[in-house]
Amino acid sequence: MKLSRRKLMLGAAASVGPLPFNLLAAQDNAATQKVFTNTTIITNDSERRTLLNSALAIENDLIVAIGNTDDVLARYPMAEVHDGSRKALLPGLINCHAHLAATIAKGFNEDFGFPNSYRLKRSPESYLSAEEATIMSTLAAVEGLKAGTTTMVQNTGGIARDAAELVKTGQRWVFAESVRDITTVNGPMSPTRFRDSRSPEFSEQLRDEGMTRISDLHTRWHGYDGGRVQVFPAAALTELSSPELLREVREFADTNKLGYTIHMTQSQAEVDFMLRYHGVRPAIYLAQNDFLGPRLFAAHARYCDVQEIRALSESDTIITHQAAMAANRGVNPPISSLRDAGCRIALGTDNNNTDMLHVMKTSISLERIQRNNEIPGTLPQPEDILADACSGGAQAVNMPDSIGSLQIGKKADMLVLDTFKPHLVPSGRILSAWIHNGQPSDIDSVLVDGRFIMKDRKLTTLDEGSLMQEAYKIGERVWGEILENGPITIPRL
Repeated sequence: MKLSRRKLMLGAAASVGPLPFNLLAAQDNAATQKVFTNTTIITNDSERRTLLNSALAIENDLIVAIGNTDDVLARYPMAEVHDGSRKALLPGLINCHAHLAATIAKGFNEDFGFPNSYRLKRSPESYLSAEEATIMSTLAAVEGLKAGTTTMVQNTGGIARDAAELVKTGQRWVFAESVRDITTVNGPMSPTRFRDSRSPEFSEQLRDEGMTRISDLHTRWHGYDGGRVQVFPAAALTELSSPELLREVREFADTNKLGYTIHMTQSQAEVDFMLRYHGVRPAIYLAQNDFLGPRLFAAHARYCDVQEIRALSESDTIITHQAAMAANRGVNPPISSLRDAGCRIALGTDNNNTDMLHVMKTSISLERIQRNNEIPGTLPQPEDILADACSGGAQAVNMPDSIGSLQIGKKADMLVLDTFKPHLVPSGRILSAWIHNGQPSDIDSVLVDGRFIMKDRKLTTLDEGSLMQEAYKIGERVWGEILENGPITIPRL
């Protein structure tokens, strides 16, 4: 039987092992054993325990002990000791949906709906050279790191351009290379695009090119530095994906035991488009084409109806909730209904900024407003939202047994929170205080695989100052050119 190029790619990708890169080994001369003493440990384990005046030990990349400080120190007498008093340890946050280069549009994309209703002559991203786009993407990654993100999903096309710089941050990465194959409409869907739309037509060439990008990226980067980088396939958007593309994306994921993702029900225009041309709503279209499943994390789900929620729940599909961006765009996705139906929830930032604390703050407020509880303001609790940001994220990135909680045997991906702050003192519930009142600057240090990638608010992996200088100059140039056409007109109430 003659195999197609795409079938051959699947087999090749499955047979290629991790490349022998070890970027961080040279720069990390710290002790292989570390002990954090006399500290608060927010475990996010199944019992959601908060341990007071305790110690946590790390050996190489793993958590090896949690318990009484004297006992842990006795077990690891040669460890590098870090005083954890007035500190709290939390599992690293997992950002399951980000478009990093869009940081150039920060302060613009937040205020004009979705898709952006304000028509510039050119989008801000189109002003960027390839090198400049990489700088902006790296800046967004650093913003996320300093806000406690240890694992990030970059969801876009052409990730190969930025990959080498992004991995230098030391974070754990999922490169979700995004593909589409429609030729008759641009996306994401908008009222104008829907009004002007015609019946979808799809291109095998576009599909082949997209799957080749996924395969090439997977061969080059999947498994980098002991598994710190994964490469997942992504169908771009429901309305831009043929049944053939959906099948090929899932087949690649299944063959290589990967997660996979898609944008789904971002807008009412998308729902209208799918109903007009496919006769079903977006999630049902995915179900009909065998795309839903426990390793799919579908972004947004903003306009899902009861039938779609049932299909998502029955298939055990994970939903990534971009709460802050949804709120900016005036949408309150049916997260409470999705959660109550049994769907697993993860969190992401989407465009513009990569501050996961902001996402958690917004997520808890949106859902409390949405729920009609007997006592308003009681559900969800901060522990629920941390579980979304950590355990839900770990499920989405296919690492539930390795990250997402502070437990013996798991990876030492965690953040060190400075609790000695006016807005956090006093507090008998530090997690609640931080989610409701905290700031990213409360994070003192960040570790991935037991290595400090930020220590005492200073990055250990790259020169933040130089990066900021370059990014600032780019922003000045881009927005200077945009505003040469006149100021942006702001709507008034």
